[in-house]
Amino acid sequence: MSHPSLPAGRIRDVFSAFLLLGLTSFGGPIAHLGYFRTEFVERRRWLSEQAYADLVALCQFLPGPASSQVGFALGLMRAGPWGAAAAWVAFTLPSAVVLVLFALGAAVLEGPVSQGIIHGLKVTAVAIVAHAVWGMARSLCPDRRRAGIALAAVFTVVLVSGPQGQVAAIVLGALAGMALCRAHAEAGVHDLPLPVSARAGHLAGLFFVALLIGLPLLAWASPSATLGVMDAFYRAGALVFGGGHVVLPLLEAEVVQSGWVSPDDFLAGYGAAQAVPGPLFTFAAYLGAVMAPLGGGLFVAALALVMIFLPGLLLLVAVLPHWNRFRRWDSAQALMRGANAAVVGILGAALYQPVWTSAILGPYEFALALMGFLLLSVWKLPAWAVVVVLAGGGILIAP
Repeated sequence: MSHPSLPAGRIRDVFSAFLLLGLTSFGGPIAHLGYFRTEFVERRRWLSEQAYADLVALCQFLPGPASSQVGFALGLMRAGPWGAAAAWVAFTLPSAVVLVLFALGAAVLEGPVSQGIIHGLKVTAVAIVAHAVWGMARSLCPDRRRAGIALAAVFTVVLVSGPQGQVAAIVLGALAGMALCRAHAEAGVHDLPLPVSARAGHLAGLFFVALLIGLPLLAWASPSATLGVMDAFYRAGALVFGGGHVVLPLLEAEVVQSGWVSPDDFLAGYGAAQAVPGPLFTFAAYLGAVMAPLGGGLFVAALALVMIFLPGLLLLVAVLPHWNRFRRWDSAQALMRGANAAVVGILGAALYQPVWTSAILGPYEFALALMGFLLLSVWKLPAWAVVVVLAGGGILIAP
């Protein structure tokens, strides 16, 4: 650890790993969690299955983009604050750049070949999520009680749609774990290397609240387009549970109803955001680039992008200093066993809707998804290689 080149080397490792994921992680936040698990639990072994599931459960609880928060925490664990920044930038930048280019008029998503590739990439998400569900279920639902909690989570998410269903499933799973899973003592609950001091956590929490209250007051007291954009995108990021698609109605209210972005531009950008890898929150960069105040462009795109991610990352930093102490309690271990089983159920429900239903339109897509699953689980190919193979398959099966 004392070798002077190790931190810089680790930061480079984090950046290159997440840049590859940022270029190849299609399918939305649930699929991203599958890609992360394959890369960092199975291939690189940066952390255990249990520690990863704990992290996923925590980020599902917090407002903000869950997959980006998990990526930020993984970078933090591996290479400190600069590693966290490297993970976020590398995972976010590819889709943000493509969406800004799209906003500025580059026709990057037109033509039959592009549509075939996009179709293949949707099928890839089916294989990735199925592989993640299979692996996590074997590790985190090894007995009837936890399998039952996972099944109950599936029914909860189906009956209560949207992020409310996901949060309810995790809360109910955690309560069921407290009641049913105390007997399954975990010998190997090791502290996660989370280099965040309690003071830094408190400052992040204060900063989160100060911006949430202060930005609207500043925008009201001193009206300016810059403050208005900062307030709108920060508030949208702060109020979103479940991430991804949940942010759309909030953004529509902020930028379309205010007249900053036309309805047609908003829908065109949303369509483009579906077709690029990485987090859906990068839709904010597109909106900033086409926005009327300040004339749009790169500065507003960058400002909107940073402000929509900032609240979720601040909240995560505020909570992390207390996370290891919480995980060591016997009651917390039982609670997390139930919550982790519920996460498996949520992933299982998402495998069907929206991942399967949007991608598997007939027997060709099913065969392609099955091939991707076998390449991951039997041939042990890295996720990026499966992305390349199935994208090519998408061109072949395109009508």
